[in-house]
Amino acid sequence: MIKRIDKRLRATLFRARLTEAMRLRDSNQSVLARAIGVDRSTVSQLLRGSSARLPNAQVVGECASALGVSADWLLGLTDRPETAADMLANTLSLTEAPRALVDEQIFAWHREAAGYKIRHVPAALPDMLKTRAMLEWEYEPHLGRSTDQAIGASEDRMAWMRAAQSDYEIALPLYEIESFARGEGYYRGLSARLRREQLDHLIATSTQLYPRLRLYLFDARRVYSAPITIFGPLLAVLYLGRNYMVFRDTERVQAMTLHFDWLVREAQVTARALPDYLRQLQEEATG
Repeated sequence: MIKRIDKRLRATLFRARLTEAMRLRDSNQSVLARAIGVDRSTVSQLLRGSSARLPNAQVVGECASALGVSADWLLGLTDRPETAADMLANTLSLTEAPRALVDEQIFAWHREAAGYKIRHVPAALPDMLKTRAMLEWEYEPHLGRSTDQAIGASEDRMAWMRAAQSDYEIALPLYEIESFARGEGYYRGLSARLRREQLDHLIATSTQLYPRLRLYLFDARRVYSAPITIFGPLLAVLYLGRNYMVFRDTERVQAMTLHFDWLVREAQVTARALPDYLRQLQEEATG
């Protein structure tokens, strides 16, 4: 239901908010008058008049633009002073995603969300669950001579994340783990020995850290997800490849949380059943 405001009250609210916006911007009547192209006396009248009349849309818009607030806020139509562009910038951002192990930005998000549940759909096997040999195989083309140093730093950060009292839920497509076990597709060329070691590590880790770590496998023929990470109620990050798209508004974070929970409900292999499934897959794929 739309709340109606008496025109005299709205005019009073406009004057109060215009005064507040000028104070926050450390502006004055002369500066504002020059910015919006009117006489100083016009601004004085806007601020100190007592009538129920409001200025025309052009003047309201120019005042809002000059002071960096929204015209809707000046007129009492919203309680948020930010412009639509500012609100979008605060709730949605694009961040570079370097091809590296736990990069500075990801680590910063984990620290920000320490103690909250982390929900994650990785682009491949999750880095925090990979063996050192697996990391070396995967990242050597990108890190070159700095591989050992990068992996050492990454292991320190992964240890921190595991100790941060955050619960982790990871949802992974079935085909990803099956392709890995068989050395197919992306994992072509990875030796059977490294694959066995990695599967052993997944089995041990998922068993030891349960229930703080829960890994689910879903059938991508039935359900689908892009790579995303949801850091509690704080933010949700969509992985695009070269960039992360970061959402901080409650509505989108909740929507992605519901999406992740749907993946968990539809999982073909639950967290409890995962170790047995991996043992079976290891036997079938690597002998």
